[in-house]
Parts: sequence; C-alpha cells; structure tokens
Amino acid sequence: MKIFTSAQIKELDKFTIENEPISSLSLMERAAQTMTRSITELWGTATPIVVFAGPGNNGGDALAIARLLADRGYQVTVYLFNISGHLSPDCAANKRQLEENKHIEQFFEVTQEFDPPVLDEQTLVIDGLFGSGLNKPLAGGFASLVKYINASPSKIVSIDTPSGLMAEDNTYNIKANIIRAYLTLTLQQPKLSFLFAENQQFIGQLRILDIRLSQEGIQKMDASYTIIEENDIRNSLLPRSPYAHKGQMGNALLIAGSYCMAGAAVLAAKACLRSGVGKLTVSSPRRNIPVIQQAVPEAVIKTGTEETIFAESIDTEEYNALGIGPGLGQSEQTAIALIAQLRRTQCPMIADADAINILANHRAWIQQLPKGIILTPHPKEFDRLEGHSADSYERLTKACNLAERLQGIVILKGHYTAICMADGHVMFNPTGNAGMATAGSGDVLTGIITGLLARGYQPKEACMVGVYLHGLAGDLAAAELGEESLLASDIIQYLPRAFKRLKD
Repeated sequence: MKIFTSAQIKELDKFTIENEPISSLSLMERAAQTMTRSITELWGTATPIVVFAGPGNNGGDALAIARLLADRGYQVTVYLFNISGHLSPDCAANKRQLEENKHIEQFFEVTQEFDPPVLDEQTLVIDGLFGSGLNKPLAGGFASLVKYINASPSKIVSIDTPSGLMAEDNTYNIKANIIRAYLTLTLQQPKLSFLFAENQQFIGQLRILDIRLSQEGIQKMDASYTIIEENDIRNSLLPRSPYAHKGQMGNALLIAGSYCMAGAAVLAAKACLRSGVGKLTVSSPRRNIPVIQQAVPEAVIKTGTEETIFAESIDTEEYNALGIGPGLGQSEQTAIALIAQLRRTQCPMIADADAINILANHRAWIQQLPKGIILTPHPKEFDRLEGHSADSYERLTKACNLAERLQGIVILKGHYTAICMADGHVMFNPTGNAGMATAGSGDVLTGIITGLLARGYQPKEACMVGVYLHGLAGDLAAAELGEESLLASDIIQYLPRAFKRLKD
C-alpha cells in the first residue's frame, strides 16, 4: 500500500476528479456518505452531535456529514468557523445545502466571537476543523478551541486527520494544540504521521475508508513510503526444490553471545534454522558452548581463543551470510574484533544489538562499513548511533540518510518497523504486536534475516520477508497465548505456522 504525502493526496483527488470524471463536490459527498456510515454504525440517533467545521475542504466534509446525519434523525448542532470571511468553494456549497436543511438542530457561522457549547459525556463531537493540508501548528483561537474540546468528556471523531496533526512532519508541532480523537476516519490510506508511536495519543482508533479514488492515479503516482502487504511477501518467497539438499539451502555464520549472554546466541540460532537455512555455524566464546550445543544441536559450533568474549575475526569465505551482534558485549577487545570482522566479510551481513552499540561508541568506524550492510537498531540504539531525535519523523529521516550514506539498509524497529533503503524508499511492516516488546525479540529477527540471506534472498527481500514473518509469527503466538506472556522463544515456535500461512 502506498502512503502519499499531503501534496500527493491533493494531486490524486485532482486526478480522480478529472479522469473518473466526477465533480469535486460529488467526490466530497461520496466521502461524507462513507464516513457517515461509519459513524452511524457506532452511535445511535439518541446521541447528540456537535460538529466543528473549518473553512476549508475538511470543513466541507464535516458540513456534509452533519446534513447526512440530520437526515437520518440525529440531533445535530453545527459550528462553522469562518474567521477570515473566506470558505473553500466546496465548503461554501455545503454551507448552502446545510442552511436549506430543515432537520439541522442549530447552525452557527462563527465570524468573530464564539460562545462554546456545553460538551458532556453523552455528546459526540465531530472534528472537521483542519485536515491533512495543514502545514503549521494551530495558534490563537483555534488552539484554544482544540484545548476546550480535548478538556471535555465527549468522544471525538476526527475527519481524515485530527485537527492540528500534520500529515508528515510534526517535529515542531505543539502537542497541546492537537485534537485527541477517540476515532479517526481517514480516507483511502493512512497518513505517514499515523505510523509514529508518539502520535497514537491523537488518533485513537483508526478506520481507513475507501472512497474509490482513482486506482489508475494510485498506480501511476510514485511513493517514497509503502506499507508491506501479504501478497508482497507471498510473491517474494523462494521456492524449495523437492530435490534440494542442505548444501543448496545456504550456509550461515552467526557471531553472537558473550559469557552470561548465551541466550541471545541460542535465540538467534534457533530462529536462523527455522528460517530454512541448510547449515548454520555459531561462533561464541568457549564458556557458552555447552549451553548452545544442548539448546541447538542442529548448529555447528565454532570457538575462538577467548573463554568469555568474541576477540578474533573469522574468515567468512565459505559462508553465504553473516549475522553479528546479539549478546556480543562491548569490551574493547570485542570492538576491535568487530570492526576487523566487518571489514573482511564479503558475504551479505546483518549487524544488530551490541554490534550497533560498539559502532555508536566508535563513530569514525561507521564510514568503514561495507556497502550493502544491514543494520537493525531499535530507537534508543539508533539515537546512540546518530544522535538524539526529537520524534519519530526526525529519526526516520536520519535513518534514510544513513542508509543512503552506507548504500545499505537500516531497519528501524518499532510498532511499524521501517525498512529504509539506500534509494530513499521506506517500507513499513504492518505485522507484530505489543507482546513482542520483550527481551530477545530482536535477536530472533537477526536470526531470521541471517537465515534468509544465506538461503539466497536478496537483501531487500530478506529484510522485507524477515520483518513480516517475525511480526506474523508474533501475531499467531499472541492469538493463542496472549500478549502479556509472550516470549521471544514463542516467536520462533510459531515461525513454521507463519511460513505455512503464507505458502498456503
């Protein structure tokens, strides 16, 4: 699914109007009917409704919804804010229709003074003040109105986007001046800002409503951001020949674990093997070997010279992929061995966890990373690597810049994990749940992607399939076990079911 910017959404509306063809007013009516259906599914006619409409097309949508709800027997009071004395043409047209409607309880056009209505817990507020075209924080009277609405006990339904929330970058926005919706009814696709954790407090429940914008226009328009869909993954899965043997299924190397962190190596190793790789070698300090041999008998064990840490790089000529970092530790010996390993490795490689933390402590080494490397930081690891970010949009921008500089891939982990490509394209992963916020979950992801790389997937596909499978296995596990008790090892246990679902 493509995610368009606010400017692109306007272009798509225009393309639909010109090529369906349909008038802009009729398209607005179609959108209003779709949103009205969603509202009537959740609230009955006994619910009093107060509509706040702005002077633009978002306000026009709100006025149309008010009229349609009144026609269905709802008690509707409308406030249209026309402070500047200028309404968009479609907003003005809907104002005229509303004034002619005999079912509207009360209609007020606010041009100067505003006496706010009482908003109690029985009242439903429809927020149609400002939509996705907003490009600066709300201030003055509108900011005061937003604070008044938010302070009320009423449930709020926002049209397209909560007023005050910008579609992409909210780094310099004023959070107190953004509507906190109970439900957001957005049109055709989510906005980029909806995917960021700090904005969930404004969006509430989200419904994405299809208003039949031009599919031709959607296909023609390029998008820097997309959400991965299940069919994308199905089409990316490599077939497994009935005559295959282990030598054809890839040979992976995993460098993981320091003394007392053998569990990270075990989790990554099990996940790697569950991802279909033919052979796996695990390199870990000597004291970890009994634990790993017992927990993962399918893996070959390779020991270094040290008892408790990784301290010597390994020749990777015989391997098809390397995963490095889970539980590795951050001693200076390990740091020196890590950069030596990264420099000499020729096969596809993924670096996670302590590998990233070491790079954050040796920033000059980042420019020495090999082209095509995959980094998988969570937000705090990324901030250590690239400096503090004020919000998710700034962090995502930095991640894209890092991927471009490295000519590699940065997987920024989170609720919507972002796969940032060197060409600027970002793919967001829709699978996964809060139960996966548990120790070891990232080690499992590293193992999965390492296995897929060794199996023969190209880096882009390995990341896309790996992240999706990781989240899907977590979703399948949570469906049976619940989110609270989910363990990283449960994700591994449900990987076969995730593969089976995609292949079936």
